[in-house]
Amino acid sequence: MKLVAQNKKAYHDYSIEDTFEAGMQLLGTEVKSLRDGKANLKDSYVLIKNTQVFLFNCHISPYAHGNIMNHDPLRTRKLLLHRKEIEKMKGKAHLKGYSLIPLKIYFKGPFAKVEIGLGKGKREYEKRESIKEREAKRDIERAMRSKNKG
Repeated sequence: MKLVAQNKKAYHDYSIEDTFEAGMQLLGTEVKSLRDGKANLKDSYVLIKNTQVFLFNCHISPYAHGNIMNHDPLRTRKLLLHRKEIEKMKGKAHLKGYSLIPLKIYFKGPFAKVEIGLGKGKREYEKRESIKEREAKRDIERAMRSKNKG
């Protein structure tokens, strides 16, 4: 599995409760650009329209060696999922406060995949709490390491 892009801000802004793996419907130059690692998931989101799932605002840079037929970097991309998965996502995503957020883009074999997270938005005080927990865990790890060395 080769990681292309990761949405670190999503883990800060949302508490991720469930994840789904989806394929992406891409153009040839988009695949080449992804293989070069030229993707950005910041501010991107996933919407379900009827029985189809779409990825919005995902920036995949135009391929450097492409021609005039290069793709639009911010075009809407269709995600490929089984119908049962779409129905499961649809049921959970329509609950109040839940959103579908792309977490990672990666290659699994020859196929580009997107990991979608079902997340509930964090409030400001929840974000501060999670930062404090992470820093406390880091301090404990540091203390344990220094104790083991000395």
